[in-house]
Amino acid sequence: MLTRHSLRLLLPFILLFLVACGRNTGQTRQDSPVSSSSHAMNLDTATFGEGCFWCSEAIFQQVRGVDSVVSGFAGGTVPNPSYEEVCTGSTGHAEASQIVFDPSVVSYSDLLEIFWKTHDPTTLNRQGNDVGTQYRSVIFFHTPEQKRIAEELKRRLDSAKVFDGPIVTEIVPYTNFYKAEDYHQNYYNEHGNQPYCRLVIQPKLEKFLKAFHGKLKPER
Repeated sequence: MLTRHSLRLLLPFILLFLVACGRNTGQTRQDSPVSSSSHAMNLDTATFGEGCFWCSEAIFQQVRGVDSVVSGFAGGTVPNPSYEEVCTGSTGHAEASQIVFDPSVVSYSDLLEIFWKTHDPTTLNRQGNDVGTQYRSVIFFHTPEQKRIAEELKRRLDSAKVFDGPIVTEIVPYTNFYKAEDYHQNYYNEHGNQPYCRLVIQPKLEKFLKAFHGKLKPER
């Protein structure tokens, strides 16, 4: 079965290819957490963990009103962790996407709807074959209003029994976010032919595009 850990065996070959092409392979890391406030006054920030950040990045990049999506690690205790450290499950981080968006175009509630309907929020510390606390379903709220909206929507989804089991998504305060290595950024767009992209991300993305066609960015 294809997992993120099995794909890690292919990453050295991918990196060699990128180096040969003169690309930045992401060896330069940020030394401090990404700020929770956006640079533009009319933009807001959401931070979600829903398993593999390659999957959530590919999805939220398509949403109208989303300005940027950064893949990284949130909610842990180790400063500036590497991908390898997070994979051990010992740092407390979740793989997460930090989404900067224009609330006049797409609301936080809209983003939450997409979040809950593009992964399985009923499996604890697991998404498909990816297992561990780093793959947990989690919402890192930035404001009391984000917390209120997330908790209310979670209650409504559970009451309506939208999913086969109860939602286990954590709703916790935002504390930190560290950008992942550069080779993780924009991963699906740059490595769409890789096995994990074709077998895991692409089917999930296709379902999203059909279900949320009214919320997509215009085709370029």
